[in-house]
Amino acid sequence: MLYTSLTDAELWNAVRNNDEVAFTALFERYWVRLYKLAKGYLKNQETSEELVHDIFLNIWNRRQTLEIESFPTFMLTAARYQVYNRMRAAKPLTLVLGDAHPENEPFHNNEGEDHLIELELQQELQQYLIQLPKRCQEIFYLSRVKNLSNQEIADSFGVSKRTVENQITVALKHLRSCLKYTSTAVVFFRLLLFRH
Repeated sequence: MLYTSLTDAELWNAVRNNDEVAFTALFERYWVRLYKLAKGYLKNQETSEELVHDIFLNIWNRRQTLEIESFPTFMLTAARYQVYNRMRAAKPLTLVLGDAHPENEPFHNNEGEDHLIELELQQELQQYLIQLPKRCQEIFYLSRVKNLSNQEIADSFGVSKRTVENQITVALKHLRSCLKYTSTAVVFFRLLLFRH
């Protein structure tokens, strides 16, 4: 059997049946991608290699119980999770005495981590948006990024407001479907889809 010609789903089914060669094929298919992602954030070769090893070890150990709908999405999410964990673990422990965050001051999250999450989210969204027709992409961008009203978008394209609403609905359905199994979905819908 030529494993390199099999789809991710076919390889995963074989892995679930304890096929070590299929597991090696999946590893070879994804390890460089995961390593580059990890090294881009962690800036450390050894830690990044260890991270990828941990991901695949975890997958092998849980092969009988893991349900993976989309292997690329699962791997991206797993890598991000491992990166965040290592970044958190690398932060020095700070002992705070007294009231460090008075009630009248909001608590501030770690800006570096927020920026990392935002960049990853933007990259992931871009991957899914380019799958849509060009006009649909443009309308969604004007609505959700440029914050134009549906009427303004309709006027700029010379179409009805209803057409604009339909295109936005198509885009949102597509993105919901793509993000259904990812950890970024909640953040995405909170920040982008349900804006006021």
